[in-house]
Amino acid sequence: MRIYPLVFKHVFTKMDPEKAHYFAFDAIKLMQRVGLTKASRKFFAPDPKLQRTVMGIDFPSPFGLAAGFDKGATGILALSDIGFGHVEIGTVTGQAQPGNPLPRLFRLVDDRAVINRMGFNNEGAEVVAARVATARQRLKSDYAGTRPVIGVNIGKTKLVELDDAVGDYLQSTRQLANHADYLVVNVSSPNTPGLRLLQSVESLRPLLSEVGQLADQVSGRHIPLLVKIAPDLSDEDLVDVATLATELGLDGIIATNTTIGREDLSSDAAKVEEIGAGGLSGAPLKERSLEVLRQLRELVPSKMAIISVGGVENAADVETRLAAGADLVQGYTAFLYEGPFWARAINKELASRR
Repeated sequence: MRIYPLVFKHVFTKMDPEKAHYFAFDAIKLMQRVGLTKASRKFFAPDPKLQRTVMGIDFPSPFGLAAGFDKGATGILALSDIGFGHVEIGTVTGQAQPGNPLPRLFRLVDDRAVINRMGFNNEGAEVVAARVATARQRLKSDYAGTRPVIGVNIGKTKLVELDDAVGDYLQSTRQLANHADYLVVNVSSPNTPGLRLLQSVESLRPLLSEVGQLADQVSGRHIPLLVKIAPDLSDEDLVDVATLATELGLDGIIATNTTIGREDLSSDAAKVEEIGAGGLSGAPLKERSLEVLRQLRELVPSKMAIISVGGVENAADVETRLAAGADLVQGYTAFLYEGPFWARAINKELASRR
């Protein structure tokens, strides 16, 4: 089970981080295509005692994969087969876009962290929607019991002006909502210019209202709607977002996205400065994301789901988030460091604690 960290240290750290990501992800998808992940599904499957219902959806485990790993919904089946209770794909934009120039993904190994400025690189809502639809049908047919859940995370196309952002999000909603188990409005990535300005209550209210209405309309059912926020919001802004979410009757909040902060890192300061702009994720985010979770839990109704993400590395971290009021927990960066047995290890330990 500990082979992957050695492979990471001696192979992947010598590769460009983005190329290493695609190489590892392609290997997982290849195993799914040839039937290996399906054959070993029982080995990876979460213990049934971990099942929980959140937002009216049955999840096989409280632990899932955050958006950012599978941007284009190309590996939902493979990721589901290796133990994630839910897979949140995206961020998807209304129009296809290449993202920011290379290099745009950087490791801070000493901090078990990553800096990225990917810029929502994806093939656009229409293309991704077809993949999500296919994957959802396959999960329904392949899993006899509680199947892994698919979340869809949508954001703003870079070339679209802020004044036209609502229409852009609606374009994605129209394509994707019917195929999602839940839908996330991402207004908190630091890598699309001006995007975080949409976190202001004045901008957020019409955006969330219209996306929620259209999602239910096009799907003919209620699609749970969440908003993903940044860890860099002030306490006052958190209160405003929580108040708005309560007023609109949102189904949940995802806290938190990456941070633009660079405090208290072990990595060489000159190296960090040379990397430049981007969102920092991983272990350094642990304390702040937990703090935001605790604040939100006091601010929003108990029926409103909170999905906690940021610095989650192991089962103890998941338990801490659940005890602090999270309904679900997500990870991402530690997956890059721990490899394909990571979700199974967390689920196994969570079950042993029950």
